Amino acid sequence: MPLNVARPASPPAPRTAPLARPTLLLTGGSGVLGRALIDELAPHFDLLCLRRTRPLHDPRVREIPGDLLAPRLGLTPRQWYELALRVDVVVHSGAQTNWHIPPGEIVRTNTLGTDAVLDLAARADAPVYLVSTAFVANTLTDQDRERFPGAAAYLDSKIRAEQMMRDSGQPGAIVRPSVVMGHSVTGRIAEQQGLTKVLAAMVLGQVPVLPGAPEARIDMVPQDYVSRAVGDLVRGGVGNGEYWLTAGKEAVELREIADTCAEFAAQQGLPRPERPRLIPIEAVHRLLLPILAGTALPGPVHQRFRYYAELLLVFQRELPFDTSLGEPDCGTRPTRADIRAALARNLRSWAETRPAPRRRCRPAAGPTPTEVAS
Repeated sequence: MPLNVARPASPPAPRTAPLARPTLLLTGGSGVLGRALIDELAPHFDLLCLRRTRPLHDPRVREIPGDLLAPRLGLTPRQWYELALRVDVVVHSGAQTNWHIPPGEIVRTNTLGTDAVLDLAARADAPVYLVSTAFVANTLTDQDRERFPGAAAYLDSKIRAEQMMRDSGQPGAIVRPSVVMGHSVTGRIAEQQGLTKVLAAMVLGQVPVLPGAPEARIDMVPQDYVSRAVGDLVRGGVGNGEYWLTAGKEAVELREIADTCAEFAAQQGLPRPERPRLIPIEAVHRLLLPILAGTALPGPVHQRFRYYAELLLVFQRELPFDTSLGEPDCGTRPTRADIRAALARNLRSWAETRPAPRRRCRPAAGPTPTEVAS
């Protein structure tokens, strides 16, 4: 994978007065990475956050109701004009990440949103930092696309958004984080994501089988490492390049993750789960999924396994990514020990916030109650 880390000879001259804080427009502020970016950028920028439905309720930002799918981001012509006059830099983190909606809607949201943001940035003469995904490096087969159209649409939309950024000629950079974990110290995360749910199920012993080879890597990076790298790029005035915000050679293997989940379960006083049986992806597609399709397994069980297969289809790799972390103006590179420690803290945070299991109450002995129609 080419790693373009060219930088301008000098940062672009600021358009604001020397003592003024520059104004930064952030999309996707309510997401996992978006929340971390607010923490990282708020001390240095006046933050404007475009949001569609979920209010942020954060005194550090000014919220702008808008819509990535609407012309001019859903703003009136006057609001659009005034926003362009005010914005000095744009970080575009907003995207449709739900793989279970129609694929066309995923592509439409992620491409039209990028087009509108690039248009605004051009009018504002502002650099754009586009948040893509490291998994654009993965190549899906025709069978993968047929079985998992949502994941395929998501990756396609990110590839197209990157090309739109290049074609625009707008200064800024493309950043490609891998799986964004919770905070490396607190373990906290704004919302539980797909891979977090898989890890939680592994702790609870609900995953007897996983699609993947034992040596496969799951590249995960704590959210504060990712947000720090983006913040460094923005503050450094980096004007071009493509940056891989990944663990690279430090990425943990799938079997290490399974062992960490088992160790955590034991520490919590839970039954130590058996390590899931790992089945190579090729065998999953060629044998297991077709077999499951013809069985009478309960719907939730079949659906859960397909969900795991889809996630791991995208997220696991045998070869490590390139990484830009630790390069000038690009944050700090975590070690494998850092990532495993962060994983344990993420699991602890999950355990502290998960609802208490319901206790099943046995009915008292006595006459059978009569059913009453309501």
